[in-house]
Amino acid sequence: MKPVRSLARLMLGSIFVVSGVRNLREPERLVPTAEPVAGKVAPMIRNLNPRLPTDTLTLVRANAATQLVGGLMLATGRFTRPAALVLAGSLVPTTAAGHPFWKHDEPATRKNHQIHFLKNVGLIGGLLLAASDTEGKPGLRWRASHRIDHSRRSVTRAVRTARREAKIAVRSAATARRMPG
Repeated sequence: MKPVRSLARLMLGSIFVVSGVRNLREPERLVPTAEPVAGKVAPMIRNLNPRLPTDTLTLVRANAATQLVGGLMLATGRFTRPAALVLAGSLVPTTAAGHPFWKHDEPATRKNHQIHFLKNVGLIGGLLLAASDTEGKPGLRWRASHRIDHSRRSVTRAVRTARREAKIAVRSAATARRMPG
């Protein structure tokens, strides 16, 4: 399964690497499209840290850099689960800004944006699957519950053993008292 997983991650990450590079080289072309979403995100960023830049061009560049680095991490198999989560998060504003099919009246344009919107939703789904993939190894939740169950069984066994040993000690003491001398 490892080759399939590796190939799937490479394929999934490649779109983010290519678009990240292209958008870093030419971020100006995306500024008008990103403006509505950037206008809504900028106040939230200012509330978190007033020193961070919130102009649309910088936000487009930051998103492109995020997608480039996340795509490379996913494609190379390094920190794949966090990279997939970050990519899914970066794809949400990209999809909302780039493909608002509900705003278009012309059927052909609306259909085109709807297809791209749904494609991005499918990519988000694939990224969420990649983020939850433990590569066949048990996840932290399973390991924790397994450890707890193991500990409970160990304690139960120790209590049973202690009771058995106590009964043996009581019987030994009673027998010793009955013996002469």
